[in-house]
Formats: sequence, C-alpha cells, structure tokens
Amino acid sequence: MQQVSSFQNQDSGTLYLVPTPIGNLDDMTFRAVKVLTEADLIAAEDTRHTQQLLNHFDIHTPEISFHEHNTEQRIPELIGKLKAGITIAQCSDAGMPSISDPGKELVAAAVKEGIPVVPLPGANAGLTALIASGLVPQPFYFYGFLERKHQQQVQELEQLRNRSETMIFYEAPHRLKKTLKVMAEVFGDDRQAVLARELTKRYEEFSRGSLAELTAFYDEHQPRGEYVVLIAGNPHPDEEVQNNETGTPIEQVDQKISEGLSTNEAIKLVAKKNKLNRQELYKQYHNI
Repeated sequence: MQQVSSFQNQDSGTLYLVPTPIGNLDDMTFRAVKVLTEADLIAAEDTRHTQQLLNHFDIHTPEISFHEHNTEQRIPELIGKLKAGITIAQCSDAGMPSISDPGKELVAAAVKEGIPVVPLPGANAGLTALIASGLVPQPFYFYGFLERKHQQQVQELEQLRNRSETMIFYEAPHRLKKTLKVMAEVFGDDRQAVLARELTKRYEEFSRGSLAELTAFYDEHQPRGEYVVLIAGNPHPDEEVQNNETGTPIEQVDQKISEGLSTNEAIKLVAKKNKLNRQELYKQYHNI
C-alpha cells in the first residue's frame, strides 16, 4: 500500500497535471494559470502550441517537449528532475492530460517513485459533450479514439455493441464518415447518436439522430472540426442487433471483403449477424 500527501513537505518536487482549454481560452482556470506560472518547468505535448497559451496569460516558465514519440527518452529525465526537487507542470495541447493525450506513462513512473502527483480539474471534451447531448449521462463509457483500419474498428465495436451505457468516442474530421458507417454496421442503423463538434468555439454544433440519419447527412456534407461521437447504450443488450444487410450471406461476405475485412473476419461477422453456423458458411463460400 502507498499513501502520498499532495501538499505536505516532500523531499521531491511535485508533478502537476494541468488541463488546458479545448478551444475557448476563457475556460482556463485561475489555478491552472497559477500552477503554470509557479512551476519550475512545463512538460508540453507541443511546445509551440503551448507557448501561444503561455503568451496569452503572460507566463514565462520554461518548457520541455513531452509527447508520444519521445516518452521513453523523456520519462527518466523528468523523473530525475522531480527527484531533485523540481516542480513540473504537465499539459497536453487541449483538455485533460492522459485522456487520449500524453501523460499516463509519466504519472505511472512518478507514482512508482512515490512522487506527489497533483491533478487539476478543468476542460474535457468528452464530458462537456455528454452533459449537453440529451443522451443518458450516467453511467457512461469513455473509449476515445478507435483504431483506424476497418477490420480493427469492427472488432472493437463488436465488443461494445451490447453495452448499456452511453459511449463516448473521439474522431478526426477526415475519418468521421468511415467511422459512422462502421458504427451503423455494427450497432445498427437505428441506434441513436450525437455528434458534437468545435466544442467551446464559435462554430460549436450538436447533431442528433440515428446512425443512419447521421451517416446520410455526412455523405452530403464535409465534416469540419474535431468531433466527440456519443452513442446511446443498447437498451436490450441480450438481443441481437437487427440485421440491416441485403443480399444472400455469400453476397454479404463479398461486401464485407470489399470494405476491407479479411475473408475469415467477413465470414465470422456475416454468420453472426445472420445466426448461421460459421463453419457451414465457410464451406459454402469456398465451395467445399
């Protein structure tokens, strides 16, 4: 068992986790400004991006880069500084550190060494979107970014389709159309969803409807801005998602293969949706 006091006298420095605004700089807290000002060093995901924030609030604390590509190199260096009594404030480009952003490995290393880790409350895109979505706000299940390949997305979503909680995902604009189609494929066209884009910014917007409606809309409109995708939970988790596919099972397998699935994955998915024996469908497909 380990207990570490956040604010009692310590031999080491302190690691502060500082949320930064997800768009509107007015969302920066007084405490976050104070911590960034008084820290000895700021570990920033992108020092150029964070420098704009520091300039806005007239903060002159030196920065060091800390992102997903230099984690292995930076962590021993940062832990060494913390052990030497240096106070470090860690922040990502926007939102909460460690939530689909760098931070978790540094926190784990600091905890292992008994170094105080102090989290600050602040901006978070997922929760901001959730409370205005109109979907059931709790319980919820935060997932973040899906994998990029179609086959991997299908596998991930298949594991989630029977969850009864509201689910929260993040997605980039250039991948949104594809992701919505895969979600409709796995969760069903009728599943309710909400897309929140440009949160806290001038063009903040919520789009609400079924996955079929949202997919159709974005087939005709270009996604713009970063998105939070919220999916209603499955109200009947023990029931199979209604099959929205057309054509024979063999034709459905061919369709899934054309969408990027391997032959075996396509057969597995089509057999499950049609309640068929996978081995029998495999034999039919390969004319065995």
